[in-house]
Amino acid sequence: MAISDHMEEVEPTILIALGFILFLIPEPATSTLGVGLMLLGIVWWVQWT
Repeated sequence: MAISDHMEEVEPTILIALGFILFLIPEPATSTLGVGLMLLGIVWWVQWT
């Protein structure tokens, strides 16, 4: 039950969290990058489930 056994679930979650943090920064470039990272994390998460 090590974290390495669950890396397929942790990596997309980190992308979604990082994207959300970047989305909250009030600049258009970081907000756009944040939305892109969140979408990538969501698609990655849905693909593995």
